[in-house]
Amino acid sequence: MDSPTIPAQAATVRPSSFVDADRLWQRHVAMAKLGGTAVGGVTRLALSTEDIEARALLRDWAWESGFEFAMDDIANVYIRRPGRRNDLPPVMTGSHIDSQPKGGRFDGIYGVLAGLEALQAIDAAGIETWRPIEIVGWTNEEGARFEHSLMGSKAYAFPDRLESLLDIKDRDGISVRDEVLRARQTLGPTPRRALGVVPDAYLEAHIEQGPILEARGKRVGVVTGIQGWRRFVVRIEGEAAHAGTAPQASRKDALMAANRVIGALSHLMADPDDIVRFTVGRFNVLPNSLAVVPSQVEFTIDFRHPDERALVERGDAIAGLLHEHAQPCVATLTEISRETPIRFDGDAFAAVRDAARGLDHPFMEIYSGAGHDAQNMFKLCSTGMIFVPCERGISHNEAENASPADLAAGAQVLCDALVTLAGR
Repeated sequence: MDSPTIPAQAATVRPSSFVDADRLWQRHVAMAKLGGTAVGGVTRLALSTEDIEARALLRDWAWESGFEFAMDDIANVYIRRPGRRNDLPPVMTGSHIDSQPKGGRFDGIYGVLAGLEALQAIDAAGIETWRPIEIVGWTNEEGARFEHSLMGSKAYAFPDRLESLLDIKDRDGISVRDEVLRARQTLGPTPRRALGVVPDAYLEAHIEQGPILEARGKRVGVVTGIQGWRRFVVRIEGEAAHAGTAPQASRKDALMAANRVIGALSHLMADPDDIVRFTVGRFNVLPNSLAVVPSQVEFTIDFRHPDERALVERGDAIAGLLHEHAQPCVATLTEISRETPIRFDGDAFAAVRDAARGLDHPFMEIYSGAGHDAQNMFKLCSTGMIFVPCERGISHNEAENASPADLAAGAQVLCDALVTLAGR
């Protein structure tokens, strides 16, 4: 029997009309208390006590709504609304639960809460979808505590990576494996979800984390793709010496070498079109003492671009640049992660675009500069994203803000797109 493109009930009622803007907002308020900071931000690092409490709160809301709740072996959590054919691959939506240190209260968690709101709206509309719909809350998207971003979705898309990801430790020596066990013990008996189950489609709602939608007066962004990145760690080894007695000419000053290297990197990454994104994000100096010539410097490079050729050409040029400008010190370069640019197309993108067209909200197509878990899901299935504006484009910051109306608008687009996809 062929499934309908859209369930019959949807012909008479649009499920997005049942999205409750106040309920969605109040859930953001409640979730922001878990790791909330004094000035309205959030510090909810991956698999911290606050992050595990957020999973418990999601579980409680799921159960109150009559949905199923499960967790997998890297503590990704799932909320499932059954369909007519539960043997079919589900349609999935979601985002992450963790935040940056002193981050915002909408980054990531909005996509999870918008998914829950969409499921409740579909229930209220009386629609029985053909396929099941699942919300996922990904583990450690930010990579702030355990330094491997998009970790939960990486383990999901590539289950053979699970063991190596579980072995990663934070700066206190606590492993992901330890904290996953703590999460499972805290949540109590919870059904186990398998990794790597290929969904029919995946959608992710997110704040834009940039200023474009707000500047152009658009309430919704239909995301066309995500730029790629290359991330490196640079270590420069010099030699400690007495600051008062070591002649300048004979010093192997790691900090001065790093300064020369970063200046050369800035020249390499210069772009009159302002498309390149280049950041030195973490910088450590040893022995970090007032009267000692620095003996070692370690810093990170985050280089992003929507063109794979630019990523290859400029990224590959970094090694030679280090050798040239770090002398007389010795520099080593380690590439720690790499993602190719992606472009959304196919059924998931079309469902988002068509849902946006069917509502009254002003929208535009937009490219994502930030990375998202959708990048890993893109490797498994048809994938799409929805953006909503954030005030002044501020994100990864306690001042991050979004309006209830914009959050609800994105949830409405998500809701209608999910019904379309789950009706196939």
